[in-house]
Amino acid sequence: MSKHRPRISIHVTKKQGESNDKMVARFQKLVKGSRIINETKDKRYFTKPLKKLKLRIRALKREEFRAKREKERFL
Repeated sequence: MSKHRPRISIHVTKKQGESNDKMVARFQKLVKGSRIINETKDKRYFTKPLKKLKLRIRALKREEFRAKREKERFL
């Protein structure tokens, strides 16, 4: 069984009276919304699970610090 997500194909058909530029912009918007690019960039290089955990812990600490700093700012 594969761990990979099924491939997502995005199709755009040209609407009546729509310019090529608008159609391409609509396609790009769909691609960004589907997060295909982000997943591809994340999977470009292998990262060890422990490193992913450390990065997540650092991100949580940053968020806590920012929330604390923002709270103190308004006191």
